[in-house]
Amino acid sequence: MSAGTPSTESAKRVLLAKPRGYCAGVDRAVIAVEKALELYGPPVYVRKEIVHNRHVVDTLRERGVIFVDETSEVPEGELVVFSAHGVSPAVHAEAAERNLRTIDATCPLVTKVHKEVNRFARDDFDILLIGHHGHEEVEGTSGEAPEHVQLVDTAEDVAKAEIRDPSKVVWLSQTTLSVDETMERVDQLRERFPNLADPPSDDICYATSNRQVAVKAMAGECDLVLVVGSRNSSNSKRLVEVALQAGAKDAHLIDYAREVDESWLEGVGTVGVTSGASVPDVLVMELLEWLAERGWGEVEEVTTANEKIAFALPRELRSKAGK
Repeated sequence: MSAGTPSTESAKRVLLAKPRGYCAGVDRAVIAVEKALELYGPPVYVRKEIVHNRHVVDTLRERGVIFVDETSEVPEGELVVFSAHGVSPAVHAEAAERNLRTIDATCPLVTKVHKEVNRFARDDFDILLIGHHGHEEVEGTSGEAPEHVQLVDTAEDVAKAEIRDPSKVVWLSQTTLSVDETMERVDQLRERFPNLADPPSDDICYATSNRQVAVKAMAGECDLVLVVGSRNSSNSKRLVEVALQAGAKDAHLIDYAREVDESWLEGVGTVGVTSGASVPDVLVMELLEWLAERGWGEVEEVTTANEKIAFALPRELRSKAGK
């Protein structure tokens, strides 16, 4: 909206980011739980939230899924699904000890980082893992080789990192981080460790970076950006940060349209809408309806990429599903 243009009905519009919402890893994980319910019936246990989205978790809970924090909470011999964020070898071992039937719904892009950890640990590298303290993905990745991995979340962590051999140090990252912030952390690490090696391929997943690129493309035109996603979703929270850094005047994270505070819309012409990688599009459509009822009925899609990636179901389900 140009300066001085009044916020009339005609000036109200929505820019809708594409790509947004479900990524291939989330889609696969949610379908894995639904298939397990179909094949084995409830209860199906899931360790942690299958994906970080309140609506998805609540819907599956209603269908007979029991979410637990630890494998020890699953009764012996029962079926447990491991979430898209991945688990450590210790969790797999505990499941085997308890005779649990397991379905591993770890996103293949997270599995790729686990394999990188193993490879560098075998070569006796110090591994600096850029990620957020306490995030499930980081716990699973670190657990592959805890004696080799140091978590780097903040600039203070960079200062505290200790390595044994300056020629054998590599950085890896959580898959759902802000691309720009991660590279800032890498630059800080490289100042301390000039021989720091890069990952064999980009660890930040295609979906995370694609969603950030789409938000950057529209943020400068937006008076307000609404990101549909849950508070514990790392990639959704990053979209709010990226929107503000890229020029949006205001940005908020919401699970549902009803959480929008009407005061956010005062004086707003252009509203940007996107969603995190674990968000079903029905929630975005509900937000667009909510906005349309308040005068933001004109929707323009801002497309920066077309995603065609799909992952096969976890192998434990492939043979069963084919029957």
